[in-house]
Amino acid sequence: MAAMRKTIALLLTACLAAPLAAQAAGPKPGDVSAAFGNTLLTIDPDGRSRKIWLKPDGTWTGLSRRGLDLAGKWTVKGDKVCLTQSKPRLPGSMCERFPTEPGPSLQTKAQGKTVQLKLVKGRVTN
Repeated sequence: MAAMRKTIALLLTACLAAPLAAQAAGPKPGDVSAAFGNTLLTIDPDGRSRKIWLKPDGTWTGLSRRGLDLAGKWTVKGDKVCLTQSKPRLPGSMCERFPTEPGPSLQTKAQGKTVQLKLVKGRVTN
């Protein structure tokens, strides 16, 4: 169970710690509309990934690295997206900038590891 919590915490940290790509014209920070109907992948150094799908109603679902179901709620606060997780339950929430459109992967540090974060078109399940 401790390994599962660590994996989920890594997923949330990676998703929320990703910087926005600097763009003069484009979506405003905190605009997650490009994520609807698309997949946010977090790719670990070993190549395994997690998947997150945001829904317009303020909920999200996902799959862990091991294929276990994840779920929670999201909100926008300023230029940051805040995720809380209810399946499996994790206390608190994490808020950070979020990619605003599909494109090249971003790198971020999560618990000392470099993680690739990529918003891809469509619902990727494998």
